[in-house]
Amino acid sequence: MAAQRGEGDGVVTRPGETGTEAPADVRERARAIPEAAVARLAVYLRVLSGMVEQGVTTISSEELAGAAGVNSAKLRKDLSYIGSYGTRGVGYDVEVLVSHIERILGLTRKHSVAVVGIGNLGHALANYGGFPSRGFPVAALFDIDPDLTGVPVGGIPVNHIDDITTVCAEREVSIGVIATPPQAAQAVCDRLVSAGVQCILNFAPVVLQVPDYVEVRKVDLAVEMQILSFHVARRADEAAGDVVNGIGVDGVVIRP
Repeated sequence: MAAQRGEGDGVVTRPGETGTEAPADVRERARAIPEAAVARLAVYLRVLSGMVEQGVTTISSEELAGAAGVNSAKLRKDLSYIGSYGTRGVGYDVEVLVSHIERILGLTRKHSVAVVGIGNLGHALANYGGFPSRGFPVAALFDIDPDLTGVPVGGIPVNHIDDITTVCAEREVSIGVIATPPQAAQAVCDRLVSAGVQCILNFAPVVLQVPDYVEVRKVDLAVEMQILSFHVARRADEAAGDVVNGIGVDGVVIRP
């Protein structure tokens, strides 16, 4: 059977191969992937899933890179981590690539999410349809306010924060989302960890102390705004400098 060279990296794939690997092989590949590449793989998956919905069957590295906002060399490097290569002159099979990325990101496993802190942000997260549609159904909600206990949000009754350990264990929650005020976040985190939750998405503006086996991702919207503010200020300063040096903001030379 003739072999075909993979697109861009010279790795050989063979017609008819499905790319199926043993779970141990998938775990080994996952451990070797840099964290920045993991974030980009999630972006590729979002783009590819949209293409599947549109009926697209194949895509070139240039097309996928453009849609994901990266250069094609970086995209091919990222995809090489998961052992998925395109065919020269054809590109990548979209559905096969989706399957590869889902396996490496652990999306073939069951994930249940708990949201703690049902304020404005917690309400929005509980009602967000993007979680279940991407394999992250919200299974439990918690708040310290007794008036919220039993009140359904997004179709799920709110439990009291004191029940985190019991409810999370019963519902096999694997991901906890903290949307509480900062002063309550560490105590909530401790309860989630005691319930066996090993992955936490933290929206509270504090650094959580967790055991080494617990993974924490921090989302600080204020920090993101400050970073954007820096870029706005830098561009404004550069534009002002151009004008001072006799160059207009549109590149036109200003003459006295």
